[in-house]
Amino acid sequence: MVLSFIIFIIGGCSERLHEEAVAKADVKESEGSLNIERKIPLIKDYLPNMNFVPRSNVTTHVVLHFISNAANNPENPYVYEDIRKIFIDYDVSPHYMIDRDGKIYFLMPESRAARHSGKGELSAFSEYKDHLNRYSIGIELLAIGTEAEMESMMSADHYKKIPQEHIGYTEEQYKALNLLLEDIMARNKEIKKDRIHIIGHDEYAPERKTDPGSLFDWDRIMLEGE
Repeated sequence: MVLSFIIFIIGGCSERLHEEAVAKADVKESEGSLNIERKIPLIKDYLPNMNFVPRSNVTTHVVLHFISNAANNPENPYVYEDIRKIFIDYDVSPHYMIDRDGKIYFLMPESRAARHSGKGELSAFSEYKDHLNRYSIGIELLAIGTEAEMESMMSADHYKKIPQEHIGYTEEQYKALNLLLEDIMARNKEIKKDRIHIIGHDEYAPERKTDPGSLFDWDRIMLEGE
C-alpha cells in the first residue's frame, strides 16, 4: 500500500515535471523562431513564474490595455521596475508592454496563454467567454486614462497630482504599436487588422475595465475598414 502511494506520488511529480520541461522546450523553440522572424527592436525581459499553459493553436485577437503606477507614485508613474513588480505581485502577464518612449518590452512568449484579460465576453465569439487569454495576445501601454476612468484606482484629489504629460498616450507609443501589430499579424494570420480582432480590454470586460480608454485614438493604428 505504501509502495503504491510512493509510486503514485513519484509518477505525479514526474508527469508535472515532464509537462513543465515540454513547455519550457516549446518556449525555447518559439524564442528561436521569433528571433529569426522579428524585424522590430524588442527588449526581452521575461517575467518569472511564466504561465506554462499553452495558448490555443488559433490566435485571433490582440487586446490593448493601459497600466501605470500612478496609484502609488502619481508624480512618476512609469518607472519600469515598478510596473514589472505590479505584474509579478498581481500574477498578471501581458506578452508585450510599450513605454512612453516607444520601447517595446517582450515579457512573455506568444506561445503561452498570458493572464491579461480575465473574465468577459465578446458577442461575435461567444465560445471565448471568460477564456479570451487562450486566443489572444496582450499588449500593455504605459498610460493613464481620464479621471472617471481611473476612479476605481484612486480618488479625484490623488488623480490631480498626476502631471498632465503623463495622461493619455504619446506619439512614440502609437508608432511602436503599429510596428508591433504588423509584426504580430505576420505570424498570426487569423488576427485581422480590424476592430473585431484588435480590441480594448474595456470592450471585453466593460463592467470591470476602462482601458485603453477614451484617450486612446483608434484612428492612429490604421485599421482596415476605418
